[in-house]
Amino acid sequence: MTRVTSRSAGRSPRSAPSRAARCHHPAVPATPPDLPVPGRPADAPDAPDADRLDAVARAAAQDAGGIDPALLGDFLDAVWRAVVEGRRLSAPRIARYRDVGGKAATSGVALRALLDLYLSAAWRLWRHLPPIAGAAGDPEGVVTAGEVVLRASDDAVAALTEGYQLARRQLVRREESDRREFVDDLLAGTADVTGLLRRAPRFGLDLTGPHAVCVVRAGAPFRDGSAQVATVERRLHGGVADADPLVATKDGALVVVFAAPDRAAVDEVVLRLRDALGSPHRTGWRAGVGRPAAGGSGVVASFEQARRALDLGARLGAGDPGRDPVADAADLLVHDVLLRDHAVARDLVESTLAPLRQVRGGVEPVLVTLEAYLDSGGNATEAARRLHLSVRAVTYRLARVRDLTGIDATRPEQRFGLQAAVLAARAMGWPGEG
Repeated sequence: MTRVTSRSAGRSPRSAPSRAARCHHPAVPATPPDLPVPGRPADAPDAPDADRLDAVARAAAQDAGGIDPALLGDFLDAVWRAVVEGRRLSAPRIARYRDVGGKAATSGVALRALLDLYLSAAWRLWRHLPPIAGAAGDPEGVVTAGEVVLRASDDAVAALTEGYQLARRQLVRREESDRREFVDDLLAGTADVTGLLRRAPRFGLDLTGPHAVCVVRAGAPFRDGSAQVATVERRLHGGVADADPLVATKDGALVVVFAAPDRAAVDEVVLRLRDALGSPHRTGWRAGVGRPAAGGSGVVASFEQARRALDLGARLGAGDPGRDPVADAADLLVHDVLLRDHAVARDLVESTLAPLRQVRGGVEPVLVTLEAYLDSGGNATEAARRLHLSVRAVTYRLARVRDLTGIDATRPEQRFGLQAAVLAARAMGWPGEG
């Protein structure tokens, strides 16, 4: 019998590893198809050197402008292990970086600085990684390690950015909500006074000093966040005493609450507002300005005065496109007095001016003539110039007023009552609302 001399004789199939098996590295966790698995160097340490990672973190923090290196968390350790084990960062770990981005946003850390911290940490860690420091003769391992580091950096940066942006949007929405609630409470006058005073400095107001309110309406409603409102806000900031006003919208109107220590402050805000809003003929804007007063109740009073002045200014400017679009409550006190008792004001107008309804062509031309004549101090020539009429036309209309009402506008003793009636008529919208 021939004796079997094969070296493999007597070995079981289980104890005879193939050549491929003898050359294969130890198994590593599976990774996505687009991420090759590097072989782990035989002398690769199980854990990175803590002091080395701390030095890398501190240097990266300096690269990012000196922010807190603690924002890195376990990023360096995670990248080290990902390279050694040839895998991506795990989903739970990536989710933690999303939380880090959110915390950075609420802490006031700039997104650019946060991302700079992580990217600087990644490139500074590179030279210390085992495949780089201990496997210079394995180019494939170096390439694969680079892919792992870049993928880990990409995942971390994407998660940081997402968390940061979500947190910023939430902060903006919360700020807008708080600001809207404050504006509503301030102008309504129903909020707790102590709480209102405590919240006001957050929005740039010191309600212990005098403030005034300006209300603006235009052909199109004003909307929060619109380009027009942003333009007004930029133009008004940095005014008198660097006291930035509060610019908001309410019921389609633009509302400006501003410090008004003196008349010069009011005039400057109105001037800046005119410049920001442009020509009133283009957008049809009109404004009312309330009188300055201190405290939350003073703001409420000024707001109400501004709204009344805006309404009165619109009525007084009816039929007069050249009239100033800004109505100041301080200049309209006489109208407030006349309209304080609406029934008395109506009686004054009707008893004085009702006969003018008989004038051919309507009451309006006669009222315009009376206004120009009275505003010019009883000077018919000046009134004619303002109205672009002949002096004869003006005197003819004044004569018609005398004939119909029995009041001679040329006589000073009768002029006051007539002027009060004309002012009240304009304020009431007479004869349309008479």
